[in-house]
Amino acid sequence: MRVGRFSVVAVVVEAALAAACTDPSSSTTGSTDGGLGTSSTSVESPTTDGSGAQHAFEAEHFAAGAIVGEVTTETCTLNGGTKTTCARFTIAGYPSTYAVGPFCPDTIATPAEDAGIWFDGDGVYDLDGKFIANLADFYDDDQWRMFDSDGNVNVTDTPEAFDGAARPDVDPAYQDHCVEGRLEWLSGGVPVQTTVLIPLESAKAASASSAHRGDLGVTLDGVVIAESAPVAAILGAHTIAAFDDCGGHYNPIAGYHLHGVMGCGHLEDEQVPGETAMFGFAMDGYPIHLPLDTTALATAGLDACNGHSTPTVGYHYHANSAAKNAVLPCLTGEYVATGRPGPPPRR
Repeated sequence: MRVGRFSVVAVVVEAALAAACTDPSSSTTGSTDGGLGTSSTSVESPTTDGSGAQHAFEAEHFAAGAIVGEVTTETCTLNGGTKTTCARFTIAGYPSTYAVGPFCPDTIATPAEDAGIWFDGDGVYDLDGKFIANLADFYDDDQWRMFDSDGNVNVTDTPEAFDGAARPDVDPAYQDHCVEGRLEWLSGGVPVQTTVLIPLESAKAASASSAHRGDLGVTLDGVVIAESAPVAAILGAHTIAAFDDCGGHYNPIAGYHLHGVMGCGHLEDEQVPGETAMFGFAMDGYPIHLPLDTTALATAGLDACNGHSTPTVGYHYHANSAAKNAVLPCLTGEYVATGRPGPPPRR
C-alpha cells in the first residue's frame, strides 16, 4: 500500500476555557480566537454501556482553526430514542494542518510524487501517469482512454468541467476525465463548512447501524469523514475521482472531504501501548483512531464496526485501510436523528 507523502504536522492547540455540562439546555461553552480557533466543551464521563471512560468529545482535541465559531451544548434525541446532551459546532471544511493536493497527473509521464492516489475497494494506487496510461488493462476495459495522442491527461481544468464530471450523472462531455477540484471553484471560493451535532456521552445502540446515511464523522483538523465513494458509478463513467495523498478530494457541493485515512492531519497520540493515534470523532461520539497494522489487527478483537474497548481508552473505532474505500463499515452507537433521509454519497 502506498504511504502518504505528507508528514503529520504537529500542532499546538491554544488553551481554551473548559466548561462542565451541567445544564442540558442550550448553552455556549466557549468562544474562539477571532472566530477561527477552538472552543472547549470538557466532558469526561463513562459511556452508558459500562465499558469504562472513553476519550470523550472535547473541543481542545481539535487543531487550531478546525472549528469555526463557538461550541454550544443542547438537548438532543438520538436515533435510538436516547435523550442526551450534544455538542453543536461547525467544522472549517478545509484541513488546518496540511496542504491539499495534488490530484491528477498532467501527462502519462507524470511521476507519483507529482500526483495523488486512487483507491477502489481493492487497493491504494499511485495515480501517476503510468497508472492512467494502463487503465484499460488494469480494469480490463478497452473503453478507457483518458489521454490524448500527445500523452496529455484529460483533467477537469475549469469549473464547468469539474461540475460536469463530479456530479452523480456525469456529463458525457467529461467522461474519460481525471476529476479534480480547486478551492476557488467552490461557491464563493471558500471552504464548505458543516455544522454537526455529536453526543457528549455516547450511547451504544441496540444493534450496529450500517444503514446510517451521510457523513460518518469529523477529523480533528476540520474535515468531514464521508461515507464510501461511489466507485462503481465513477468507474462506470470512465472517470477517476482523484484523491490527494491524505485520502481527500473535492466535490462541488460538499467541498473537501475524506473517503480514506492515510495518517495525515492532527493526531491525538497518548502513547498508549498497542494503540494508534486518535484522528477524529464519529457522529455517535466515539473516537476514531488510525488503522491498526496487520499484527495488531489480528489480536485486537474488533467488532463488526471496527471498534473495541480497552481499559485505558474505552470504546473507540479503528479506521479501515484506505484500500477498502470505507473509513468505518458501520456505527456502533446512536447518533442524532435528523428525521430526513441522508444525502447522496459524496463523490
